[in-house]
Amino acid sequence: MSHGRYNRRQLLRITGGMSMLGAAAPFAAQLAAAGNAASQSAPDYRALVCVFLFGGNDSHNMVLATDQDSWGRYFATRNTGTDPIALMPVGTAPTTVGQVNPVTGRVATAGDPGAWGGVLPIVPRSLNPIPEGTNASVRTFGLHPFMQPVKDLFDADRLAIVANVGTLIQPITKAQYEARSAPIPSNLFSHNDQQSTWQAGQTEGARVGWGGRFGDMLSMENGTSALFTAVSTAGNAVFLSGQSIVQYQMSTGSQPAVVITGQSGNSLFGSKVAPGRVRDTIRDTSQASLFAADYATTTDRSISAATTLNTVFTSSAVTGVPVPPTYRNPITGATESNTLATQLQTVARMIAAAPALGLRRQVFFVSLGGWDSHDVQNTAQGNNLSKVAHALSYFDGALANIGGVNMRNAVTTFTASDFSRTFNTNGDGTDHAWGGHHLVMGGSVRGGDIYGQYPTLGIDQGTFRNPDMTRSYLIPTTSVDQYGATLGRWLGVSETNLDVIFPNLRNMASRGLGFMA
Repeated sequence: MSHGRYNRRQLLRITGGMSMLGAAAPFAAQLAAAGNAASQSAPDYRALVCVFLFGGNDSHNMVLATDQDSWGRYFATRNTGTDPIALMPVGTAPTTVGQVNPVTGRVATAGDPGAWGGVLPIVPRSLNPIPEGTNASVRTFGLHPFMQPVKDLFDADRLAIVANVGTLIQPITKAQYEARSAPIPSNLFSHNDQQSTWQAGQTEGARVGWGGRFGDMLSMENGTSALFTAVSTAGNAVFLSGQSIVQYQMSTGSQPAVVITGQSGNSLFGSKVAPGRVRDTIRDTSQASLFAADYATTTDRSISAATTLNTVFTSSAVTGVPVPPTYRNPITGATESNTLATQLQTVARMIAAAPALGLRRQVFFVSLGGWDSHDVQNTAQGNNLSKVAHALSYFDGALANIGGVNMRNAVTTFTASDFSRTFNTNGDGTDHAWGGHHLVMGGSVRGGDIYGQYPTLGIDQGTFRNPDMTRSYLIPTTSVDQYGATLGRWLGVSETNLDVIFPNLRNMASRGLGFMA
């Protein structure tokens, strides 16, 4: 982590981000119009929502190739160890806990994939090309058995899968990687560095992310409400940091909009005038110290922004956003909190407030942790994938009626993660790897299909040599730059600016992936 010197402007940007601050904006006119505007559709409104899965999601158990050749190598590799992580083939009935699973021969436990039934079959609209090394006439696919809501979205053409995405400088073959004869991203298997590279194109210490750069390019669409262009419900994220845009961080729960504690209190130390005096002192911009004056200015903006947002959040469109349905752990049956669904509720409420604020372009960041599955992967990842499916289904339903308007076409939600995991098991989990599969959801998504090349599966063994996998990890065939550029182009970022934001894009064979209408 870098601890270099900060200049005055950088320090103010950092403190501004931590305090949910941004550019000054006159909000009175917006508040006056808030009563009716919230029930109308914002003109040409579009939003991106990044769902970051912190820790590295094992996408080999999220999206699976089920043709006989691929499944044979998958099952033989993963059905080993003290707690095998291989899922059951399509059509396998759930096994009652305590009974012997006919596929594995093991007595099923609640946390054993043998008890869950087979993977859920999906039928892409296009035939995915059969790569070198795969012995199949047609590729077939499935989803984790706990992801029925995602299958429903896929079947409804509102969700697509993008195969084998990863950080890349340029396309690279297995031979080039093993010979180190082509440039390779730095620190490939480091959580912090790959989280940063996914979000910002550089390793840990990067200060500007591609979501924030989208905001820089499009914030003029939001006029005086540019402060709300880049919004995080998951704390400070380099993904949303721009060169001019400062991310607005929001809390979740019963009152998602931020409140500046005590600013409107009735008394302090027994005095009824003290709260006002404290507020005036905090907002005093006439101090001799430039830093103190600037700090007061940004604090004043924060108070004004929070007041505006909390006022708009009382509109019927915002309060009408439904709460997520109860979430139950599919393994234990216990009721649990799904923080991802709660964050997406806040995003939906912010989208409902967009017309009143005059917003036309927004970028959001939400996250779910717990994906670093070196151990107990079955129960940890299974529950997390179920949470993702539950949250995406909820969000899709909420967007269908925002103040009486179907906003699905205006919002695109996509997943991102540090990296995927090793194809083999370490006994009861998986380790850090590289390329992985991702989900993109929205009404403008060309859903019901798989984009990019789904790879050949299997570790080199005997005469078998997998051109898509080295050791036990996939070499990406789709770059984060291509993935992000496809999303940015839909949002309205120009081709010239995409080349600035994604400097490696010019190295790729194609500039887009085709999953956006």
